Amino acid sequence: MTVARSAKETMRLPPLPTIRDILCLYRLRALRQLSQNFLLDQRLTDKIVKAAGNIRNGEVCEVGPGPGGITRSILNRGPSKLFVIEKDKRFLPALDLLVESSDQRMQVFLGDVLSFDMSKIFSENKRREWEDRPPRIHIIGNLPFSVSTPLIIHWLQAMSERKSAWSYGRTRLTLTFQKEVGERMVADIMSNQRCRLSVMCQNWCTVEHKFIIPGKAFVPKPEVDVSVVHFTPLVQPQIPLPFKLVEKVVSNIFGFRQKYSIRGAETLFPVPVRQQLGKEMYQLADIDPTTRPFQLTVEEFGRLCHAYCTICDRDPRLYKYSHRAAREQREIFDNLYEEEQDLMEGVPQKNM
Repeated sequence: MTVARSAKETMRLPPLPTIRDILCLYRLRALRQLSQNFLLDQRLTDKIVKAAGNIRNGEVCEVGPGPGGITRSILNRGPSKLFVIEKDKRFLPALDLLVESSDQRMQVFLGDVLSFDMSKIFSENKRREWEDRPPRIHIIGNLPFSVSTPLIIHWLQAMSERKSAWSYGRTRLTLTFQKEVGERMVADIMSNQRCRLSVMCQNWCTVEHKFIIPGKAFVPKPEVDVSVVHFTPLVQPQIPLPFKLVEKVVSNIFGFRQKYSIRGAETLFPVPVRQQLGKEMYQLADIDPTTRPFQLTVEEFGRLCHAYCTICDRDPRLYKYSHRAAREQREIFDNLYEEEQDLMEGVPQKNM
């Protein structure tokens, strides 16, 4: 007599070769230039997926699945759909095996996650208003160290603009990072780890450091341990201003992390007006200019951003100034403002 399998059992994968066997079968090895490290212990991949919360009957996008270790743990927790984005085509045979074993719940996209648009892959019925609870959509991934920071900054901007996966609502993420990077994301004021990344992540998300995976659990073994971090986008960012503007102010101020924070803020302006406008910016924000960057709260960074906007709205040319621009471009600004300062002070102009 045939015994019917429960819905939970049918969502689980059938017996498969181990990930270690898959690596041998398809002669796969981690590429140093792609910062690849494989996690072979299913107890740990299960723990990563569990940190994402309840994904049963939801939809998941996994980034950088490699040979499919975390992929298996995701499928075993019963999502209705799983999309994986993999850049390295060497892993396609291993991933195709999981597609066949998952009753076609899984779909593979070959591409670079840094440029991949997730705005069309999830089901329309998963969409939620931004103010509602997060949608039943999750992003999970064991990220290569080389792309992890640029990628989370890219995704924070997508959140702020409600694009890609965040066109569906406040889509949550559970990702791995180098331990130091993970600790920076949750670092509070006064912490040695407090940096630009801390402020950017905490401005747009509730960030939770879930647990640490020892480096020895990976193949090949990295020189550092790995953090698992969970992100839930906020309904309203603490600094409700355009992403690029906030990033510019925060990056400049942290450019001189151990100095007074006004030192970095001054670099937002051309040299001839740098000290004058830097001082005005701190007066408008009502912040002590001798405060160090790592002592500033997100709310205080918000006041500095608004003060910067007030100054730039008075002279919109300032929005375009960057002290990191090519020397020729900076000199154009410096010469222009130097001439204007001379005119205001009645200094005769040099013959050109």
